Amino acid sequence: MTRAPHTPGGHARPARTRRLPAASSGVESSLTLHGQVLRYLEAGRPGGAPALVLLHGLGSDRRTWRGVLPALSRHGHVIALDLLGFGASSKPRDGDYSVAAQAALVRDAVRALGLEQVSVIGHSFGGGVAMSFAYQFPERTAKLGLICSGGLGRELAPALRLAAAPASAFLAHTVHSRTPGWLHRVGRHVVAGAGWASAAEIDGFLQALDSLRDPAAREAFRRTLRDTVHWSGQRLTATDRLHLLAATPTLLIAGSRDRCIPHEHTVAAHHRLPASELAVLDAGHFPHLERSADVARLIATFLRTQAESGPGKPDLTAS
Repeated sequence: MTRAPHTPGGHARPARTRRLPAASSGVESSLTLHGQVLRYLEAGRPGGAPALVLLHGLGSDRRTWRGVLPALSRHGHVIALDLLGFGASSKPRDGDYSVAAQAALVRDAVRALGLEQVSVIGHSFGGGVAMSFAYQFPERTAKLGLICSGGLGRELAPALRLAAAPASAFLAHTVHSRTPGWLHRVGRHVVAGAGWASAAEIDGFLQALDSLRDPAAREAFRRTLRDTVHWSGQRLTATDRLHLLAATPTLLIAGSRDRCIPHEHTVAAHHRLPASELAVLDAGHFPHLERSADVARLIATFLRTQAESGPGKPDLTAS
């Protein structure tokens, strides 16, 4: 595929053409925008349909999509991006980690990759970024997907509200790093066995703590959390702007056992978005990890078909 040699206000890598293997778990790539490196996984091959951009949640990175990439890459071109401040992307000390700024950077990445229009799907915090992208840049948005998305209501898990407190990220990482591995394994077994959280939710939480080893990553995490989470719940919601997405074909996926963000937020958004389809899976906060085959199928079907959603359209609820 051909890369654009530059983009206004920043520089991408030299233009090149590459062939990507079908049904792959992704080829590691990067580009530089505005002096910052963005890392991404790329899979599938360009075709007639818009490319698909996948955006991870808070404390996660591009690798969270490895379970769905092979299946999705059979149907087209897929890019799983590390947002600024996360994964292997740059973590500038003076970076803007707000939802709107992340959405603008995704737009710049899309343009730098020579893509006119994309479908964008985000998980949790990435869902908020995906929504912001869709209503800021509708001309660039083909379809929108939200998986256990933030920004659809105020309620939030107590642990995430607590994480917004000063120095909490540092303290949590310190305790995590000094806890023996065997105790982590025992704790994971006990918590999952008691039904307090799914194994994928526990692993996601531990991955977020692991990512905080790097002081720059800790600072990016803290600043992102400060902008999006308050001790009383989610600081930002897009419920007053959902009307801007009324005509955008939207796939909504929620986990009925989500203990981070209530799945009722996603159900309520479905009723307010006439062009939306809803699937409530028997899963926690990470359906794309727990039910990767089902999530990949839902996304592939959604991307293949023209959305004809409307009031009264049956939900895609799965057990």
